[in-house]
Amino acid sequence: MSNIPTELRYAKSHEWIRLEDDGTAYVGISEHAQDAMGDLVYVELPEVGDVFAASDETGVVESVKAASDIYAPVSGEIVAINEALADNPELVNQDCYGDGWLYRIKVTDKFELDELLSADEYSAEIDEEDED
Repeated sequence: MSNIPTELRYAKSHEWIRLEDDGTAYVGISEHAQDAMGDLVYVELPEVGDVFAASDETGVVESVKAASDIYAPVSGEIVAINEALADNPELVNQDCYGDGWLYRIKVTDKFELDELLSADEYSAEIDEEDED
């Protein structure tokens, strides 16, 4: 059973997002996603200043098993990236909801957060995937 923090929102594509008081949000991939990928060996992140619409591809995570695209859970401008991942992509495996965050985005439409999944909805979603 994956760890699914209740204070986060989730995309069906397995990204999580945590809104901060300043209108920016941390984005990462869920424990379920990083478990499925295995040991990460490379993370390609967007550039600070890049602007994305919700569901746009923002980067790639690669493991010894596969590569997977990362998507923006909401629209916004990238304001920071996790520079530590360049030398330590395994931080995503070790602490995907903490030190393994991918980037911060300045959210342009907070209502898009309402379209994302709650922890319970995400849990049900991955349970369905596991049954397929």
